Amino acid sequence: MSADFSPADVEVAIFGAGIAGASLAWQLAVHGTQPVALIEAEDQPGRHATGRSAAVFAPSYGPPAVRALTRASRAFLQQPPTGFAEVPLLHPRGALFVAAPGQEDALRALHDELAAASPRLQWLTTAEALQRVDVLRPEAVAAALYDPDALDMDVHALLHGFLRGARRSGAALHLGAQLTAAHFDGARWVLRFRDGRELRARTVVNAAGAWADVLAAQLGATPIGLVPKRRSAFTFRAPEGMASAHWPLVIGVDESWYFKPDAGQLLGSPANADPTEPQDVQPEALDIALGIHAIETVSTLSIRRPTATWAGLRSFVADGEPVIGFDPQCPGLFWHAAFGGYGIQSAVGASALAASLLRGDGVPHALQREGLEVRSVEPARLR
Repeated sequence: MSADFSPADVEVAIFGAGIAGASLAWQLAVHGTQPVALIEAEDQPGRHATGRSAAVFAPSYGPPAVRALTRASRAFLQQPPTGFAEVPLLHPRGALFVAAPGQEDALRALHDELAAASPRLQWLTTAEALQRVDVLRPEAVAAALYDPDALDMDVHALLHGFLRGARRSGAALHLGAQLTAAHFDGARWVLRFRDGRELRARTVVNAAGAWADVLAAQLGATPIGLVPKRRSAFTFRAPEGMASAHWPLVIGVDESWYFKPDAGQLLGSPANADPTEPQDVQPEALDIALGIHAIETVSTLSIRRPTATWAGLRSFVADGEPVIGFDPQCPGLFWHAAFGGYGIQSAVGASALAASLLRGDGVPHALQREGLEVRSVEPARLR
């Protein structure tokens, strides 16, 4: 990792080395934008939202623009470039959306919303749902939808594939870089850091995750109204002798709980989204208790004690879509933020869009084919 800013003048300085910033650094460096600096305030990349993800690729998950960006990411994730990763990035999983009695209308609405872009979506009866996940309680399942296209993701391999590839192509990664002052001189950003180093950049990319509005204030830009939201999760052991590795992700249609197999255990969550401040967020005991109660209500699983608990931040603006594009008021500032809980599954498509816009090339054809409306992600929509 670079100890100084060399060169001191770069074309693009990206703040945030989570999956959003790392994937964009890769897109820019691999396709010829030089030089690129990837700047991270922490002592390691991907420490917060990226490192605490449930690691699911689900084209049926998220608002419309997110789903388009996710679909556009699939081909890369299924067959990444040679040498990008030593292991497959995707593994079969499936997703089972469960409606309790009284939630049938919500399940029909979800089906109608997803069917056009998810042609393999299947209606399941109670009995068919229990055939896939036999611990579900029959009285808790009125009907279900099954999405066979949901997959597990190797987030570590994906993040470090982007970081390695970006560095091989000339991008520099700077860790522990705390910005203290910034101004735009009419041609370039002049960026000063706590240790006295200085960097000049033609364009600054705000990929700072939950800290994106904090960074915007340092840059003199108007915040976008980003709200970090805490989501807690936990792992627990499956009952002795129970074969659970083949289960899909099981999620309530109202997104009030989910559970899935994870590295020989089960991972559960209350799927909470509690507004908080940008921080090294910790799980709340009440969140964990609510998640355990919800899972025990819909299934015969008994969770005596989680083997691990944690929390992550999922950051949203008001309409729930990402913010990708040049700031309409602050020269030289490009936003690449507000990915909510969808940033990893959509990273390839989102970074391809951002890199193309930074080059002035417009919306890539692959994203046009997926029906992406670029206006739905532009920063100007929020002003």
